[in-house]
Amino acid sequence: MKKLLYITVFLTLGTLVSCSDFLDNQPRGVLSESDIVTPQSIEGFMNAAYAQLGNDHYDSPYSLWPFGNVRSDDAYKGGSGTNDIQNFHFFEVSNNIRTDFGELDSFWYISYVGVSRVNKALKALEQISEADYPLKNTRIAEMRFLRGHFYFMLKIMFRNVPYITEDIPVEDYKTISNKALTNEELWEKIAEDFQAAANGLPDAQPQVGRATKKAAYAYLAKTRLYQAYTQDETYNVTGINQQHLQQVIDATDKVIGKASLEPDFANNFLPESYENGPEALFSIQFSDNDGTLYGRLNFSDVLSTPQGLGCCDFHKPSQNLVNAFKTDANGLPEFDTYNNSDFDYKNIDVNTVDPRLYHTVALPGLPYKYDPEFLYVEAWNRSPGTYGYYASLKENVAPSCSCVVNIDPFYGNSKNRIQIRYADVILMRAEALIELGREAEALPLINDIRKRASESTGRLTYVSNFKISLYEDGVNCTWTQDFARKALRWERRLEFAMEGSRFFDLVRWGVTDEVMNAFYDKEKTKRSYYQDAFFDAHKEEYCPIPLKQINFSQGLYKQNTGY
Repeated sequence: MKKLLYITVFLTLGTLVSCSDFLDNQPRGVLSESDIVTPQSIEGFMNAAYAQLGNDHYDSPYSLWPFGNVRSDDAYKGGSGTNDIQNFHFFEVSNNIRTDFGELDSFWYISYVGVSRVNKALKALEQISEADYPLKNTRIAEMRFLRGHFYFMLKIMFRNVPYITEDIPVEDYKTISNKALTNEELWEKIAEDFQAAANGLPDAQPQVGRATKKAAYAYLAKTRLYQAYTQDETYNVTGINQQHLQQVIDATDKVIGKASLEPDFANNFLPESYENGPEALFSIQFSDNDGTLYGRLNFSDVLSTPQGLGCCDFHKPSQNLVNAFKTDANGLPEFDTYNNSDFDYKNIDVNTVDPRLYHTVALPGLPYKYDPEFLYVEAWNRSPGTYGYYASLKENVAPSCSCVVNIDPFYGNSKNRIQIRYADVILMRAEALIELGREAEALPLINDIRKRASESTGRLTYVSNFKISLYEDGVNCTWTQDFARKALRWERRLEFAMEGSRFFDLVRWGVTDEVMNAFYDKEKTKRSYYQDAFFDAHKEEYCPIPLKQINFSQGLYKQNTGY
């Protein structure tokens, strides 16, 4: 059982007045701002902001599986067929993406609810003294961190969004365009929030789930890395800013050596005693048996449970992703030939693989989440003729876990969702070094990730076709900048597969149309529903601004290119 730090707080202000003398007397029951902002109540403002991190739904998920995985070459939508949550099918095939999709409007809305709660908390914190509330500066830094997080999510989804802080009066919101800031300026605002958070946060917090200095610097590095890839107005990557790359190095300097990788890759994706481990720099905290109807569960991910264990068999690893885990005779990725033939789960020993495959993808005939009592079988797949026989493992748990909650027809769980982990810091640093022409310094960092992968076999007693090697310059590779870049990008795909980042990586690198149209060309020979799939460059790198939001702004917000 887990109890939860984040408690949503609702402040209801009642006003009772007399109809005869309200002009002359102070109404009863009125709460002034000073009555609300007290040391006793102010934590509620912050808890409400933290609570919004997980206030989502399966059709507008913060886990980003439809937007970061299904929209990429890593995953198929899944479900009963292409009409099941059809808008996510359109994202999968890059076709018919419209401005009136309710899922996009919901994502925008719940993100800005988060921003609003943060801004209200910051306004409240401004009104209380440090003498009365000694945690004031720490809590301000936490709120700056959360605001950075919400805006980062909005930025990678929509690119052009209005930036609103606690200093802007509500009546002025209607004057702030989503194009008021340039691409560079908006990234800079997000970076400023994370920098302020890093400056004010402690190294550790007495309560799990609160932001820390390491988490803020990790997010700052991530923001600077995205900012470094300069885009024009049609999303072409026109250059890589060396100053921002150095800022990535500077930010990761504050984290490297102050956290650690899990000894086993699997630990990152296991519940209960493994949560909030040494690699998890910041996680959304979920709960069960907390006094509410179902608990605070991972509603974003409930659809990805295989049909044989619940509902509804969405978020299916692609054959292309599974093929990417194959290794060659040297134990390195099959970079140029990996997709020439398909990995066959019925004859797994035909290929050698990176062991992370078995931590990421459920394969028929093998234990599900390492539990020998539950073999994953073909019959658990809802539409195998359309979406194949694989299932996603990282967000799911063994059915025997006490953290599983029946929310009929779904089965949710209370396993935390890691938002950023130490492996990401290592690979972000490696990426910046490579693009700075310092690829030799990136080699040991990438090998740290591969070494951990090679040692993550203790739970995989039922398979033995592993072959994964470190990169050795002059022995099994020639470590040039071009090769290092290819290795880094491959490593990111395998390390973070099905965690929601793949599509956004492709957009950052400026290779989305190249990668996705090659993927579609191959998939068309295997799956009929891909026949009309095509990625439109200069448009589909970002989601359209929701039509409802443009209407609410009375046309102030401008639509993204191509929509």
